Amino acid sequence: MTLTLVLLFTIFLIVGFPVVFALAISAFGAVLIEGRYPVIVVVKEMFTGLDSFPLMAVPFFVLAAELMTGGAMTTVLLRFAAQFFGRARGGLGYANVLSSTLFAGISGSALADAAGPGAMMMKMMEKEGYPRSYAAALTASAAVVGPIVPPSITMIIYAMQDERVSVGGLFMAGILPGILIAFVMAGINFIQSSRHGYRSQSPVPPLRVILRNTWQALPALFLIVFVIGGIRGGIFTPTEASVVAVFYALLCGMFVYRSLKLSALPGILLTAGLTSSAILMILAAARAFAWVLIIERIPQDAAQYIIDLNLSPVVFLLVVNVALLIFGCFMDPLPGVMIIVPILAPIAFSMGIDPTHFAIVVIVNLTMGLVTPPVGSLLFVISSVGRIPVPEILKQMPIFLVGNMVLLMILSFVPAISTWLPRVSGF
Repeated sequence: MTLTLVLLFTIFLIVGFPVVFALAISAFGAVLIEGRYPVIVVVKEMFTGLDSFPLMAVPFFVLAAELMTGGAMTTVLLRFAAQFFGRARGGLGYANVLSSTLFAGISGSALADAAGPGAMMMKMMEKEGYPRSYAAALTASAAVVGPIVPPSITMIIYAMQDERVSVGGLFMAGILPGILIAFVMAGINFIQSSRHGYRSQSPVPPLRVILRNTWQALPALFLIVFVIGGIRGGIFTPTEASVVAVFYALLCGMFVYRSLKLSALPGILLTAGLTSSAILMILAAARAFAWVLIIERIPQDAAQYIIDLNLSPVVFLLVVNVALLIFGCFMDPLPGVMIIVPILAPIAFSMGIDPTHFAIVVIVNLTMGLVTPPVGSLLFVISSVGRIPVPEILKQMPIFLVGNMVLLMILSFVPAISTWLPRVSGF
């Protein structure tokens, strides 16, 4: 049945099926063709995959991000990020990276990061003379920070697959790696801007304007502090934090910024509902796909095979990174986490690798797959919102991909970057 599953999945991907349908149809097809189990079992597993209290956080965090965007918080954060650089070489590139990092603390999604502030920054950069292809490549690469900086939908799903880690612990673990990703992207922007002379024409605004913009941005910036602080202080669980984030975004949009109208709420709810439905469909399909693998003992046999190789932790991490980089070229992070983590996490733990450290390595690695073809969801989102062909974006991507590889090695072999903050925070 495994061969049938993999063969069907590969064929559907080559034909161009969306990943969610490739996963679901492959699971149904494998069970139907082999005939050992009733097809209704696949449906049951899909529903079982969604029957989880922590999973309720996903639609609420998505709704909070939509309310933030509809409530003008995205515009406020962009204004805050762009004001510090003026005519500095590569200034708007730095603003792009900073705004992506700030918005990541609201959305928890790389795609939302790219489609929201990323699209707006691309237009600003192009208006100031930056090549559209470079602006698109920088935006896509900076958006990778979305699932790393808390709150993160991917981290919620990971914690559901590995009981050795907690959502709160992963949220804290993602802060320093997220900042490191931002610094790497800013460094690449410095290199490229110095090489090609990218420079903005707008001057740094007066101090009073900077102070005003900063004051206006404080309520939006406070959301991440509010969520993490509430979880750490035991005031609410991560799932409850997502509901709190919705009410906070609603209050800020309606009463602080006064830009969110009641008439806009139906459209915001519809958009959030569609986005959440797409995410949950992927999770349900991935659960069915993973169930077929489990009943065929693929995770158990793969784990035993790797253990029998007697690899050192260093070699194991190298092998895992290479395998996930290839895997990530064809699979989005959410289904990737559901399929890969039950196989690899127990092996990593048996080798003495810290579960939180391994979680960050896996999440960052799979997230980087969003900017690598052929699936590369971020590339297609940026191509759509920026109206630029994917091949044009890919011409600018090599230096960003090299930066990602260097960053991944640093995170893999310097565990303290991922484990220090959760440890001192009590997770």
